[in-house]
Amino acid sequence: MALPANTTTYDDISPRTRGKAVRKLLERGQHMMTTERFGQIDPQPKNSSLTRKWRRYHSLPRASAPLADGIPPTGHKLTHTDITASLEFYGDVVIITNTIQDTHEDAVLNECMTICGEQAAETIEETRINFLKAGSNVFYADGAASRATVASPMTRGDFRKIYRYFKKYKAREISEVIKASALVSTEPVEMAYFAMGHTDLDADIRGISGFVPKVQYSNSTRALPGEIGKIEQFRIILTAMFDPWLESGASGTTYLSGGVEVSAAASCDIYPLIFVARDSYAIVPLQGFGSVDIGVVNPGKKTKDDPLGQIGFVSWGTWQTGAILSQSWVARGECAATASPS
Repeated sequence: MALPANTTTYDDISPRTRGKAVRKLLERGQHMMTTERFGQIDPQPKNSSLTRKWRRYHSLPRASAPLADGIPPTGHKLTHTDITASLEFYGDVVIITNTIQDTHEDAVLNECMTICGEQAAETIEETRINFLKAGSNVFYADGAASRATVASPMTRGDFRKIYRYFKKYKAREISEVIKASALVSTEPVEMAYFAMGHTDLDADIRGISGFVPKVQYSNSTRALPGEIGKIEQFRIILTAMFDPWLESGASGTTYLSGGVEVSAAASCDIYPLIFVARDSYAIVPLQGFGSVDIGVVNPGKKTKDDPLGQIGFVSWGTWQTGAILSQSWVARGECAATASPS
């Protein structure tokens, strides 16, 4: 049966209730969104175009030559690079029948806001991870020549290579992150670069020489959601959202292949570990009450498409995009994950 005809209205909830529902949806999803913390935010205003543009100005060369008396410098023009991205619309609908509403013991609207918040967060997180994984700056674990030859977890040396690269290109440490809340706000953090990856890498990262678990921080309560610790200048955050390239590495039995341990030699899964610096990428935040649109129609509304009023729904939709602003300030480590950690 088709959805009710009045799918573009919000007649079944008041503006106040709708505001509370939006807050619940956003708060439910925020703790799951690792990439939301570090991107340069660019909220989507109303009545704007579907193309977003970010402008990055280039540094000036050093003025090394001393100036002659009475002769002014020739000067330089400002140069810049424009990065553009097109907004895309994402959303979904949860169908509610009159049977569910009448017989379900829980508050159906609250349950729908919960699962829609999780779905929205995972959907947007996936789109951001995909463009970060597509960055051009890659470091293969333990000096491998290509993804197909990777046969190692990340090493301390790999972290140091990426740190040296960031410093070479003047990538700045992150000292402020986007707060995990329904509203657009920031909070200070200890200056560091951040690395984001899959939870399958947890044991290997903890085994790297020099790893400091978050419980040993001077104030462990300031650790971010998903943060497990740090390696020298990098703080590590892990989430199950950073999917590997399955069976893409070197053959063997030591590392996960197809997401599982194997007894016969098989190509290992290759996991991305995304390293980011300040202002390295930009996002449209999934925060603020204008960032997501929800609709609620309770069962009981009789229409020509639903003459008995048997169907209602909860829907969500959001305009989203993002882009890497400087390839030199984002690095992708590619590594294997030990199948049977000691």
